[in-house]
Amino acid sequence: MHEVWLETMMAGFMSSQEKREQLFDFAAIFFRHFTWLENELIKIGETYDYDRDMVSIEVEKLSDLLHHIIKKLSALDLQLTGSPDRMLAHRISSDIHYIISVMRKMEDERIGAFSRALRYPGVVLSKEATQAFTRFLFEESYKEYELILIYNYLKAHSDDAYLNRIFQILIDESQFHFKSFGNMMAKMGILSVPRIVMKELYEVEDIVQFLEDGIEEELTAKEECRVLSEAVGKESAELAAFFDFITMQEDYHITLMKEALAHYRKKEMDD
Repeated sequence: MHEVWLETMMAGFMSSQEKREQLFDFAAIFFRHFTWLENELIKIGETYDYDRDMVSIEVEKLSDLLHHIIKKLSALDLQLTGSPDRMLAHRISSDIHYIISVMRKMEDERIGAFSRALRYPGVVLSKEATQAFTRFLFEESYKEYELILIYNYLKAHSDDAYLNRIFQILIDESQFHFKSFGNMMAKMGILSVPRIVMKELYEVEDIVQFLEDGIEEELTAKEECRVLSEAVGKESAELAAFFDFITMQEDYHITLMKEALAHYRKKEMDD
């Protein structure tokens, strides 16, 4: 399900018009399935991780990737017969059957998300600005994917409602950033799958240290957004405004993480 969620996001990035939003909606459903299956594994005491196979998305036609996703969904549907939670299995299976039927009818299109054009539509960027933009997109799309998995894992293993509220906000924010950067990468012709996240990153043993490090990473990301905004600002007011927008969101992420840190420290003292 992890792979299906990620591949469906990638299919959304590379597609156009109505299909794009429909695929993003399906990806959101698959991510919910992913979290529900994770909770079932935790409930029955099964060990698991977020490892996955290498995901290959570089196709000439959208139908090539959709056919690959459909094959995985069909295999998943068969695996659900062994699930102890029959209501959950029925819900996921029902979703799978409907989504497969829709994907099979989607109009095909040729894909330009791997052209390596390094040009953003409607904007002429200098070589330096293009390099900074490209580097930022690769680094930040991976970071957001990584954060989605880390915060999701922490939330799945926490019964603290205060922390889980913050973790869910950060998951939702990272999902938005991941979607935004993926769309930009596809427009630039440099769409790629983020590398696999090592379990040492999400199996967090020291929450305090993790949050302290996370605050520093957000500060770094905020500065990178500011620098990129300045780099593209003279050439694209639209892109500059977007990265200023992301910078302000990073500010709030830092505030949330500081709140989580203070809450966790207090909880440790009380214990």
